[in-house]
Amino acid sequence: MAGASLLALLDDIASVLDDVAMMTKVAAKKTAGVLGDDLALNAQQVAGVRAERELPVVWAVAIGSLKNKLILVPAALAISAFAPWAVTPLLMLGGLYLCFEGVEKLAHKWLAHDDEPEVAEELAAMDAAPDLVALEADKIKGAIRTDFVLSAEIIVIALGTVADQPFSSQLAVLAGIGLLMTVGVYGLVAAIVKMDDAGLHLMQRPGAVAQTVGKGLLLAAPQLMKALAVIGTAAMFMVGGGILTHGLPFLHHAIADLAATAGLFGGVLSLLLDVVVGIVAGIAALAVFKAITRVRQRLKGAGA
Repeated sequence: MAGASLLALLDDIASVLDDVAMMTKVAAKKTAGVLGDDLALNAQQVAGVRAERELPVVWAVAIGSLKNKLILVPAALAISAFAPWAVTPLLMLGGLYLCFEGVEKLAHKWLAHDDEPEVAEELAAMDAAPDLVALEADKIKGAIRTDFVLSAEIIVIALGTVADQPFSSQLAVLAGIGLLMTVGVYGLVAAIVKMDDAGLHLMQRPGAVAQTVGKGLLLAAPQLMKALAVIGTAAMFMVGGGILTHGLPFLHHAIADLAATAGLFGGVLSLLLDVVVGIVAGIAALAVFKAITRVRQRLKGAGA
């Protein structure tokens, strides 16, 4: 009798695990697009550090990403249970932040800032070890902040696939997605940033094939990092603008109607319109931020 009960219990456990695995697979498919953006953004965020510090930086960001999940999974479950109305506004704030960050990156690159240090001074300061440590810490913090927003969207999307499931299943799926996402994304980020080292290692090995592959990796690595920098910035607008348009039904329906008229190119048009919305929202957010900063500086000056 006890043996039969144990077999029944094991069968129930296997059935639950199978259901969880199936739901996790479905959730992973629905979040695949955002995972791609997450990869591009984070590979671009941790690029540019010293070669010997690349893997430690990726590890630090990965640990920060896991901490993000430890906050986001319980928060998503709690908000879904007690304040489901708050999910969309919170996601929209995160989307607006991504758009703001994207515009700020472009502004730093293309616009002159009278109130910031000269580029030459910044480059000179980078020669000092303490400043390199500070710059590395800033990169880690920035990557973790970006990861937080993207992780929040992924967790919410995954939660939507199991909204009608028991709490235990929701928790298992969200925890599984969070872990798989972190290991997968940062494993690939580590591989990308160390591509040039792998190429150099292969070039030093005997054999024409190994040296040819190594040379190809060395030539491809800088081009890939440049491409990821562009893709990462575009992804900020694509993801952020997509969050904003989905949060505003009238805008979402308008874009869907326009995309429907484009036939086979409807998906591309929809993405481009999301990017446009993201850029406009980012410009507006940056303008507000700069205005608030100037007002605060004037108030400080008047107080002094």
